[in-house]
Amino acid sequence: MAYILGLVIVALFFGVMHFYTELNVRQKVIATLLVLSFVMGALFYNNLQSENAEHVRDVMLRYNQGENLQCGDLDVTKTNFSLSVGTQTFIGRQESSYAGKMVSASDCE
Repeated sequence: MAYILGLVIVALFFGVMHFYTELNVRQKVIATLLVLSFVMGALFYNNLQSENAEHVRDVMLRYNQGENLQCGDLDVTKTNFSLSVGTQTFIGRQESSYAGKMVSASDCE
């Protein structure tokens, strides 16, 4: 739906430029392509951020359910790490061998 809305915005932009400016066709096409690339880039970035947020939510849910997580070369468990929800980071517990280590939830599988 967002892609369709983006294309509609670009089409409206081209229509306004076509009827209300004195630019030649080449200038209109270049301006429209610039706006199109900006809109598509924003939509692509939004998609990537949404996928990353979904991944982090999944990792945090699995941690809260007691599953073992593989984060790089570390094995994150509830006994060895605590979860900082605000920063979405796993922090090594003082009584474990991982004391002081911090791992971002986005780095986990």
